Amino acid sequence: MAGVDVTRSDEEAPRAATGKALTIGAVVKQLEREFPDISISKIRYLEDQKLLSPRRTRGGYRLYTPHDVQRLRTILTLQRDEFLPLRVIRQELAAGRAEPEVAQGGAPDARSLRRATVGAKGGDVLYTLQDVVEETGAESELVRELEEYGVIKGERREGEIFYDETDREIVRAVTELARFGVGGRNLRVFRTSADREAALLEQILAPALRSRNPERRKEAVEALDNLAAIASHLKHLLLVRDLRKIVT
Repeated sequence: MAGVDVTRSDEEAPRAATGKALTIGAVVKQLEREFPDISISKIRYLEDQKLLSPRRTRGGYRLYTPHDVQRLRTILTLQRDEFLPLRVIRQELAAGRAEPEVAQGGAPDARSLRRATVGAKGGDVLYTLQDVVEETGAESELVRELEEYGVIKGERREGEIFYDETDREIVRAVTELARFGVGGRNLRVFRTSADREAALLEQILAPALRSRNPERRKEAVEALDNLAAIASHLKHLLLVRDLRKIVT
């Protein structure tokens, strides 16, 4: 297979004898259907943030190997589907996060989707307000605003409020939205939608969740996690469909 021909413009995507390496323009063309908001400037920004390190020709032009493209796809997927900030994505990549279901794109199955959730069962770890602020980069005022609007709900113990893992990850996601001017009051639509979805899933699994058989209850909780992941992915697809109407 012919490779790419590096021309005078970094934005061009012609081919020449450099194996399977791609110019930055060719990478954009390869991924733009899967990630409509991808652009040359965005890829360059990710490189500036030390998330990508394409090799350079003698003329200084970027060439992306299949591994580089896979890494980029993973980064974009984590941003889009898990709303992770770049700082956290950098940590995920350093820890070896590049599973086939992420790297290959397409619709992930319930198992991969569950990785993006905290889990319906919750956890025993609690965080103070200071912990949440330090780990998410949020302002303390934003955390209090989310409590005020019922988006998160802290637990008061001995005069101090603690938050669980789900609350912490909600704050992390909202912090990313806040950069676009989305405030606590704007999140009521998400809260209402989540309440309705939770009620539907509870209705589907209510008999098993209330069973006296511990094994059946355990299976029901696992099924609830899977259903939540599938519902989350479905909601994402419906949102993408509606957003495409706006930009077309």
